[in-house]
Amino acid sequence: MSAEGRLRAGVIGLGWAGQQHMAAYAEVADVDLVALAGMELDALQTLGVAYEVPEEHRYTDWQDLVDHGRLDLLSIAAPTTLHAPIAVTALDAGIHVLSEKPMAENAETARLMVEAAERNDRVLDVSFNHRRRGHVQVLKKMIDDGILGPIYYAKAGWLRREGIPGLGSWFTQRAISGGGPLMDLGVHMLDIALYLLNEPAVRAVTAATYAEFGPRGKGSSAAATMRKTGVEPGAFDVEDLSTAFLRLQGGGTLLLESSWAQWIPKDQCYVTVYGSDGGASIEWGAPDDPHRSLNVWTEQAGVPATLHPNIPPDGLHTESVLDFVAKVRSGDYTNHRGKQALARAVVIDACYASAEKGTEITLDP
Repeated sequence: MSAEGRLRAGVIGLGWAGQQHMAAYAEVADVDLVALAGMELDALQTLGVAYEVPEEHRYTDWQDLVDHGRLDLLSIAAPTTLHAPIAVTALDAGIHVLSEKPMAENAETARLMVEAAERNDRVLDVSFNHRRRGHVQVLKKMIDDGILGPIYYAKAGWLRREGIPGLGSWFTQRAISGGGPLMDLGVHMLDIALYLLNEPAVRAVTAATYAEFGPRGKGSSAAATMRKTGVEPGAFDVEDLSTAFLRLQGGGTLLLESSWAQWIPKDQCYVTVYGSDGGASIEWGAPDDPHRSLNVWTEQAGVPATLHPNIPPDGLHTESVLDFVAKVRSGDYTNHRGKQALARAVVIDACYASAEKGTEITLDP
């Protein structure tokens, strides 16, 4: 921390997600973005200049940034299998950490991150930015206010028409990514659903995964930087579609689906909840599709009614960073050790185990 009480922040990872963190730190009045790390030299130079990061604090090796950046805060937006090594090293160096999702490639590794946060009395947070969408926040308040009654069933999904993020890239290699769309997209929808339902424990999981596009070199993202029409042998060993049925504490259930490529008309993102006094659904489209909606079905004065609440602006990564900084500033880190994100990782592991074994997986209470 500087003599003026300003926090010093760094970002590891120069892609889209990392750039969201950089932009967010630049908006926080009492935080200075002072260090960047990434292997893409052109991007490192360009972003370093854009955010006025001194050249001596632009690193190609994340270890150098941790060792020499003199940081208070660190955002990690690197490939999934680097999250834990970087986070544990930074936490052991006394740095508060905000990681991109997924937390790690599996729950065992994610648990190492939580343990590092606990032994060093530091904040460990994970950026589940989509729970900060305006319509998610409105629906959360309605559920918490009891307008829909107890929720007993929910469905959540993120489905792409075609959107495998770089055939043969680290995204499609399980040893680096930890998994396919369930790990990449499904974890967002799992987070939103459990957040809306007030964090019920997941008691059992039945799941299935499929790979019908990627192994044949089909379904690649339309983005020019990720578009590929073929795949080398062994360069796609994850799923491109997953579906899971979760039994929740208290008797509720959740249906979760995610895909990178599927024969559907267009990309779909949705969460639908069913309560004893009403139901509701939120939807949004692809990043270049401004469509989003929140519909609520209930009754008023005994008459069936459909409500269309006003939706505030989305918070997304900016709010994730602001909340992270607020947790650090609070000085009380007891409830900010990444345990909620670890619970998500445990469920994702159970989904993959169920799909592999073809049986229901029961989770420890």
